[in-house]
Amino acid sequence: MRTICDLNENWLFSRQCTAAPAQLPTGEDWEPVALPHSWNGVEDQQGQPFERGAYWYVRSFTAPTQPLPGGRVYIEVGAASLVGEIWVNGQFVTRHVGGYSAFRADVTDACHEGENVLAILCDNRYSDKVYPQRADFTFYGGLYRYVRLISVPESRFTLDELGGSGFYVDADPVEGGAQVTVRAHLDQVKEGQTVCLQILDMEDELCCEVWDFAAPKTLLQAFIPNAQLWDGPGNANLYRAKLSLVSFNEVLDEVDCAFGVRSFAVDKDRGFLLNGREHPLRGVCRHQDRLYQGNALSEYDHWEDARLIAGMGANAVRLAHYQQSQDIYEAFDWLGLVVWAEIPYFANSWDDDAHEAAVNEIKELVAQNYNHPSICFWGLSNEILMGDNDNPKLLGCHKDLNDAVKSLDARRLTVIAHEYGAGWDHELHNSSDAEGWNHYFGWYRGQPQDLAAWCDQYHQKYPERRFAITEYGCDAVVSYHSDDPAKMDYTEEYQVLIHENACETWATRPWIWGTFVWNMFDFGSYFRREGGTKGRNNKGLATLDRKILKDSYYVYKAWFSKEPFVHVDGRRYFARPGETTTVRVHSNQPKVELFVDGVLFASQEGAHTFVFENVPLKEAPTAVTARAGEWADTIMLRRAAEKPGAFTFPGFQQTQDAINWFESVEEAAGSMETKAGFFSVHDKLKDVAANPKAKKVYLDCLTAAAERALPEAMVLSGDLEATVAESLSQGMGAMLPGERQDKVLRRMHAALSEIAK
Repeated sequence: MRTICDLNENWLFSRQCTAAPAQLPTGEDWEPVALPHSWNGVEDQQGQPFERGAYWYVRSFTAPTQPLPGGRVYIEVGAASLVGEIWVNGQFVTRHVGGYSAFRADVTDACHEGENVLAILCDNRYSDKVYPQRADFTFYGGLYRYVRLISVPESRFTLDELGGSGFYVDADPVEGGAQVTVRAHLDQVKEGQTVCLQILDMEDELCCEVWDFAAPKTLLQAFIPNAQLWDGPGNANLYRAKLSLVSFNEVLDEVDCAFGVRSFAVDKDRGFLLNGREHPLRGVCRHQDRLYQGNALSEYDHWEDARLIAGMGANAVRLAHYQQSQDIYEAFDWLGLVVWAEIPYFANSWDDDAHEAAVNEIKELVAQNYNHPSICFWGLSNEILMGDNDNPKLLGCHKDLNDAVKSLDARRLTVIAHEYGAGWDHELHNSSDAEGWNHYFGWYRGQPQDLAAWCDQYHQKYPERRFAITEYGCDAVVSYHSDDPAKMDYTEEYQVLIHENACETWATRPWIWGTFVWNMFDFGSYFRREGGTKGRNNKGLATLDRKILKDSYYVYKAWFSKEPFVHVDGRRYFARPGETTTVRVHSNQPKVELFVDGVLFASQEGAHTFVFENVPLKEAPTAVTARAGEWADTIMLRRAAEKPGAFTFPGFQQTQDAINWFESVEEAAGSMETKAGFFSVHDKLKDVAANPKAKKVYLDCLTAAAERALPEAMVLSGDLEATVAESLSQGMGAMLPGERQDKVLRRMHAALSEIAK
């Protein structure tokens, strides 16, 4: 029989080791760790230098034996970022490219009796042969999911197919029930062996049982009478498919999975259809990292994220920008949320090895997640045309990705998320079944109200295209607040306005089949300097530590949740200037009453948002209570002589657009490795300025970009020294924004790397 043993404890980790140990190591170079583990979950989220390296994990294990001859032993790795190698007893076994999918290695021949030494190398260094290469999130390193030891008999359900389960379940609603088709792939099948399929309901009651002779590819068909549909939140009915490989009176191997019965489609006019009814997708995007944990999340962490998303009334999620944990897919299966799953394919290098790796990544994504009913979309790429990234290979690359998906799954839809600058007439629009657009009106460009106009114009010109809005939003830092919120002030209040406008836009446009807030949670992005924070993207509806739900979270709960509630905004804006203030309330109830120190102040009827003006403030704490039927929420406010300075972002410039991530010089610099003992673009300007040779390189390169990079007065005066004084606390790239930053930065890096410190 198959046995599975978790190997998550008793690991040793080293940054100094340079080769796979053949024996269990000792010494100061090794520290004990447990999985999941990420080595750069703290510093990078604080904006410190991005730690990229090739580091080792080592532990011992005893190889299990099967009662019958011919059994095999596998190591399964949940994820190793970004490239992983498995070694046993000093012997190389396999190498896996891709930091977000599971992989396995047959280690039988490398094992011996007694204690064996397992070594796993995790390499998250920059490479133009591995995706992702550049992106607006931190590429954490480590064994950040799990490692398992799997023992199987000679005849078995395969473990050698793209890290998947070895079987694929399709369940279609039909008259009177559901038709279930299971394709099982087996290894070393013997004559006379049979396969049994059992379908069980959520109470573990047997619904149907099917037997057939075992073959390398065995097809089994079953029928579920009066099947309950997987039908969204509150009705996510699941079944379990249990497969057994039988020889005479013995079960040799067993596998199982949960699955759902459902149909779906995307209509150009009616939007997303679930089981034949209109089911507009309203959801969020989700990154998998947490504060000071990096990507090393527990099962509890994933489920907490899923419940927070479902709790605001969302019915969909885009799991961006890579394959995520089985825990989160399973959570959305149970909660009934529709999932867009994708691979980290963007910022193309056009390297043939990288393209081959991307094709393999999407095959692994499909094979490993095929049986999840929540998944309806496979994402081929994200913002692939950004930064003038067009290339003659582009369409061929996407055709290969689309063909790879269809070779494994002809039922689900392929999708692409376009960056807002992508050409409307580009042939890439024909490379997927449906598409999404990433738009940040009111932040990176234009004003919030421009969103509706753009959607209408695009739909009018291309009425046959089935499109979603796959990213939108703006940054908010919970420290900042305003009575007159404006673009680039980083306030919670401005973020609320962005999302209220978006909800109004979606409400009258059913042909937008899906909308996904960027992002559900703040997330790590090592090069960002946003709203006074470092190393983080602050567009989340909740903070990176999940401790604070921003007011914008309740905008969506008011629009989409069926759970009665009322929420008073502005609780963190607790000291306000003036004798009166405006109080904003969100609720999904039709009437809200506002009380001040227990006395009724006013009542309003309406929907979603309730705004109460001229609410009195006192110097003493004032209790402001919103009541909607049985539900109430109270915050405390007080009058201040003037608005406290801590509530205002010091860098606020209302007339500017935010700088998009791919225009950030820190992001470009992140891919450039430092040579020990030599200068690089990661050094501080004060240190570079102290070395005549290094200073000359900097000034020469800065002059090449001066027409775009420097203020006019500085260009006219030629006072390039001023840039050194102005940027003491920043890295070398700080003064080089604009289209030419990457070329100039790389030229500077190459020249500095030849100058010894």
